[in-house]
Amino acid sequence: MTTICIVRNKHQIAIAGDGQVTAGEKYIMKGNAQKIRRIYDNQVLSGFAGGVADAVTLQDRFESKLKKYNGDLRRSAVELAQDWRKDQALQKLEAMLIVANKKDMLLISGNGEIIQPQFDVLAIGSGGNYAQAAAMAMLDNTDLSPEEIVVKSVKIASEIDIYTNDNLKVEVLNRGE
Repeated sequence: MTTICIVRNKHQIAIAGDGQVTAGEKYIMKGNAQKIRRIYDNQVLSGFAGGVADAVTLQDRFESKLKKYNGDLRRSAVELAQDWRKDQALQKLEAMLIVANKKDMLLISGNGEIIQPQFDVLAIGSGGNYAQAAAMAMLDNTDLSPEEIVVKSVKIASEIDIYTNDNLKVEVLNRGE
C-alpha cells in the first residue's frame, strides 16, 4: 500500500510518493522504498502502487513500450493495455501506474484500463483519495507550485492512512511553457 500523487500546471509536473512497504495489515517491512522515478531519458515521470513485484513488472513493461514507440506516452500505454488483455500472466498483476510527460498524464490500471484525468491531479494507492482531494483543493485555492502541492498532499495522506509514511521522494518535470 502506498500513496502516489501527481499534479501539473502550465509550468511543471510534479510527482511524490511515500516509501512505506507493508506486509499484510500489520507489519512495515521498509520505510524508504523508491516508488517513483524518471524514465525514458528523464522525459517521463512514473509512479506505482500495488504489489511491489507486480508494479515493477508493469513499470518495466511500460518502459520497454516507451522505447519501442520512441517516447509516445499514449501509444505505449495503449500497446501495454493490449498486451495486458491478451497475456494471462499480466492479467493477474495487482498494480497501478501513473505516467506523465510534458504533454500527457495517464493512469494505467491493474486491469488494463488507461485513464486520462479530467483535472490536473491524479493519485493512487491506499492514501490516494486523501492526497487527491488535498491536491485538488490546493491547486484551485492557492498559488503553490505542483511540487509543493504533491509534498503537502502526500504528507496529509500519511497522517490519515496507516499504509503511507512521510518519507517522500519527489520528482519534477518542467513543461517549458
